Amino acid sequence: MNDYLADLFSLHGRTAVVTGGSSGIGRGIATALARAGAATVIVARGEERIASTVAELEGFGCRAAGVVGDLGSRDGIRAVADAAAEPFGEPDILVNSAGINIRPPFTHITEDDWDATMTVNALAPFLLGQRYARGMAARGYGRLIHISSQQAHRAFVSSGVYGASKGAVESLMRSEAEAWGEAGVTSNTLVPGFVLTPLNARLQEDPEQIAALAARTMIGRNGLPEDFAAAAVFLAGAGSAYITGHSLFVDGGLSVH
Repeated sequence: MNDYLADLFSLHGRTAVVTGGSSGIGRGIATALARAGAATVIVARGEERIASTVAELEGFGCRAAGVVGDLGSRDGIRAVADAAAEPFGEPDILVNSAGINIRPPFTHITEDDWDATMTVNALAPFLLGQRYARGMAARGYGRLIHISSQQAHRAFVSSGVYGASKGAVESLMRSEAEAWGEAGVTSNTLVPGFVLTPLNARLQEDPEQIAALAARTMIGRNGLPEDFAAAAVFLAGAGSAYITGHSLFVDGGLSVH
């Protein structure tokens, strides 16, 4: 990479924390950030998948570490925040990719469904951002990147509580952009279309629905985790310093309809 491109996109010398980084979009982004030079901490619940991801990244010559944690409670979130800052120090980049997708019929949604979804999908990004952004601001550089959803913008495939949680994340992103922008900390979201990940395993059991979703895009296929790599590196790097409070759709044109 020449010096000009390095100044725009290289993440050497940066540290990153990626929640949900052992599978799906999170793993795709963690891989991209690490291969772009960031020392990257993978946060997830499953120790085996974390170990597999870290081993793969180390095989590429990357600096990577894993933290097993549960974002399903305030105490769990705070424990993750502290543990994830240990391997490489306080992060310059936080990617909130962890999420749960509970979708009973709307009339069957319970208070427990609401609380569980909002805690992982919305409260965790808020608390982690509050924990790390102060340090980012003090250092004059920070990148908060959230994984949103089509459901934050439109009712789509039984949005339910999941859609409400992602709407909250997009509003959180705008508030963070307002709060931290002058200190050199940006906050943005990546908005997927339908992506073939474990989170969508249930929907993938219906080949006709999968084909119909692919046909709704302008590209003619559904998304893959690696489709988010370049966008994440861009938003994490120095070249995106004047972009904040923005929702970047990585959806093959699905949202154009």
